[in-house]
Amino acid sequence: MNSQVLEKARQYEQIGEGRIREEARPLFHLAARTGWMNDPNGFSFYKGNYHLFYQYHPYDSHWGPMHWGHGVTKDLIHWEYLPAAMAPDMPYDRDGCFSGSAVELDDGRQLLMYTGVVKEVQPDGSKREIQTQCIAVGDGLNYEKYGENPVLTRTDLPEGGSPFDFRDPRIWREGDGTFRCVAGNCTDDKDGRILEYRSSDGIHWSFERILAENRGRFGKMWECPDLFHLDGKQVLLVSPQDMLARDLEYDNGNGTLCLIGHLDPDTGCLVEESNQAIDYGIDFYAPQTVLAPDGRRIMVGWMQNWDTSKVRYREHLWFGQMTLPRELSLKNGRLFQQPVREIEGLRRDKTEYRQVLVEGEISLDGISGRTVDMELTLWPEDREEGYHRFAVRFARDQRFYSEVSFRPRESVVKIDRKYSGSPLAILQQRRCRVASRNGELKLRIILDRFSAEIFINDGEQVMTMTIDTDLTAEGISFLADGRTVMDVAKYSLG
Repeated sequence: MNSQVLEKARQYEQIGEGRIREEARPLFHLAARTGWMNDPNGFSFYKGNYHLFYQYHPYDSHWGPMHWGHGVTKDLIHWEYLPAAMAPDMPYDRDGCFSGSAVELDDGRQLLMYTGVVKEVQPDGSKREIQTQCIAVGDGLNYEKYGENPVLTRTDLPEGGSPFDFRDPRIWREGDGTFRCVAGNCTDDKDGRILEYRSSDGIHWSFERILAENRGRFGKMWECPDLFHLDGKQVLLVSPQDMLARDLEYDNGNGTLCLIGHLDPDTGCLVEESNQAIDYGIDFYAPQTVLAPDGRRIMVGWMQNWDTSKVRYREHLWFGQMTLPRELSLKNGRLFQQPVREIEGLRRDKTEYRQVLVEGEISLDGISGRTVDMELTLWPEDREEGYHRFAVRFARDQRFYSEVSFRPRESVVKIDRKYSGSPLAILQQRRCRVASRNGELKLRIILDRFSAEIFINDGEQVMTMTIDTDLTAEGISFLADGRTVMDVAKYSLG
């Protein structure tokens, strides 16, 4: 039987959803049913559907006591809301059901593993969050919390592990049927590390090893780990807090990190071979992946930024959305991301131009809209002379626009929303260095009402940002400083 706290949340979200107009939501990105959304949780394939849970505060569009919201889809594009899966209703999670993951048990039930949070007064009089790992089991709709929660506590931490930063368990099954999970943790001085645990039944867990350690390199606490095998390598995704900028690879703030390597056959620890940011834009955090039935590794992330989410110039009844799911691969030691191929099923009304000369600013008949999939290939008309800058402006009207631009002599792509209509002094631009030869570049721009996802050079890099420009701003234009040639194919999505 569901608790009164959960039933109250379910009743509230049903009413709250009805207050939100369909056109006030993204068309094909999962957004909060009502209220607040942050990290994706429990991204899984279960009983014929993809399930995606999420950190959720249904009662307000600002962060609050964390519940688990719940959405399902068959094609990763069309989402259906299910009732909230969990609420903070037990002594061990009364201050929040934080992030976690999901896996199927041998008996066909689905196991959720999550972080329970309790605020406790410390010996010095301060109040701190104690974080433990808990489980719940259910049928894809209703879940019952385990009677002996939590299943991992401070006693299961290695020496020096902080009980205040012990969260976000990512669970999976090995080929031998055993269960494993990795969780984020840090030392007393806030240096991040990833812990690995093992279980024979998904219920009773034991510490295995410190899988990876920060050692002061990338921010501080490492959140939201995800470990998986991809194209012959082991990949570890984490979201470090309080990062410092490093050239154009990593930016300040709460960022993302991809470590690529292999597992040491003797210790089982991750041996790092390369590292990179996951997304180079403004709004991306806490990614989680699922292994699809057809073998694809698919990733989704929270399409928001912790710093900018705290201040908004326009209030909505919902806040927070997920990225478009992305197919992952490794090429030449780098993580590549492509929009899931299912998005092509939404394409209609193709408009295509070949070898368009862009000098100054131009618009093209048939190319406009706020739900758009657009592919561009650029090169200089004169390969010796080149060009100085090329840009695409979208969500454009007489006053506002957002932009992605490329400076070939610096090999830098920049996204910019400072003219999108926000009067706030928040982060509006991000840049990344890209691979380009003689000013050639490929871009794929996917727009969905309140967001832009820019896939560069077939997904070698991705830049993501949210926008809140009025939906009547549908213009798209192209401009160049220098003579640039462009192929463009644009599809409306819907």
